[in-house]
Amino acid sequence: MNGNNNMGKKALGLLQKNSVPIMFILICAICIPLSGFSVGYLANEIVTRMGRNCFLILCLLFPIMAGMGLNFAMTLGAMAGEIALILVADWQIWGIPGIVLAMIVSIPISAMLGWMCGTILNRARGREMITGYILNFFVGSGLYLMVVLYMMGPVIPIKHASIKLPRGYGIRNTVSLLSMRQKLDDLLAVNIGGVKIPVLTFLIIGVLCLFIVWFRRTKLGQDMRAVGQDMEVARDAGIKVERTRIISIIMSTVFAGFGMIIYLQNIGNMPTYTAHSQIGMFCIAALLVGGASVDRASIGNVFLGVTLFHLMFIVAPSAGAAITGDSMIGEYFRVFVSYGVITLALVMYEMKKRSMKSLAGQQLALAQREEAGDK
Repeated sequence: MNGNNNMGKKALGLLQKNSVPIMFILICAICIPLSGFSVGYLANEIVTRMGRNCFLILCLLFPIMAGMGLNFAMTLGAMAGEIALILVADWQIWGIPGIVLAMIVSIPISAMLGWMCGTILNRARGREMITGYILNFFVGSGLYLMVVLYMMGPVIPIKHASIKLPRGYGIRNTVSLLSMRQKLDDLLAVNIGGVKIPVLTFLIIGVLCLFIVWFRRTKLGQDMRAVGQDMEVARDAGIKVERTRIISIIMSTVFAGFGMIIYLQNIGNMPTYTAHSQIGMFCIAALLVGGASVDRASIGNVFLGVTLFHLMFIVAPSAGAAITGDSMIGEYFRVFVSYGVITLALVMYEMKKRSMKSLAGQQLALAQREEAGDK
C-alpha cells in the first residue's frame, strides 16, 4: 500500500514538474489536425526554426546556472549583433566571412553591454529579472536608437546609400541580408524527405551544446553553480560572487549576439528597429515551455521548448480559423500563451521562494525554542 502511495506521489510530482510541456503537447495534438498542414510541411518548418532559434535560447542557460534567473537582458546582445550586421552589410562582406566578421565585431559591443548589465544586476540582487527587463527599454529605446538613428552616418561612417536614410544619416527600416543568407544556406545543407536541414547551423549549435557541457565541469562553471545554490556559502568558500555573476551575464550577452546574427541571416533581412523587440520574450517563453524554470534549465529543455513552442506558433492561426473562422483568434491565443507561460513561471518561482523562506523561519524558530528549553 505504501509502495502504491509513493508511486502515486512520484507520478503527481512528475506531472506537476512537467505540467507546461504536457499542456503544450495537448494543445499541439488538438491544433495540428485542425490546421490542415501536412507532416512534411510542419517538419520542415520546425527544423528551420530550430536552426534559427536554438543558439539564442542556449545563451539563457549561463545566468540560470549562476542563480540570476531568466536573462531578459539578453536583448542587449541581440542589439550588438544587429549593429555588427549593419556594419558588415555596409562593408559588403557576405557569406561565411561576413557572418564570422559580424560575430567578431559584436563581441566587444556585447561584452561591454554585458558588463554594464551585470554590474547593475549585482546592485539589484534578488530582482535581477525585472531589472534586466527595464534595461531592455533603457538601452533599446535610448542608446540603440541614438546609435542607429543619429550616430550612424555623422559619427560612424556608413558609405552605401541603400542602407542609409535619404536624409544622409541613420539606417533604413530594413537592411537586406539576402546575399549572406544564400551563401550560408547553400554551403552545407541536405534534403531528407523534402525537409531541408541546415547542417552548418546545427553544427554550430552542437558546438555550443558541447561547450556548455564542458563549461559546467570547469572551475568557473562549478563556481557559477555554487553561486546559484547559495551566494553566502559560495562567498565563504572564497568564490568572488559578484565577479562570477558578471561573467555569466557577459557570456550570455556575447552568445546572444552570435545567436542574433545566426537568426537574422537565416531570415534574410533585418528590421532595424524591431528585430530585437520581442526576441527575449519569445526565447524565454520557449525555454519555459520545454520544462525549464527560473532556477533550473538544461539543453534538453531548449530543444523540446523550441519544438513545442514553434509548433504551436505555426498551427494556432490556422486552427483558430478552422474553429472560429478568424485566424486572428489563433494569433491572439499564441501571444497570450507566450506571455502567460512567463507570468506563470515567475508566479510559481515567487511562491516557491516564499514557501522556502517560511519553512526556514519555522525551522529557525523551532531550533531557538529547543535551545531555550535545554537552558
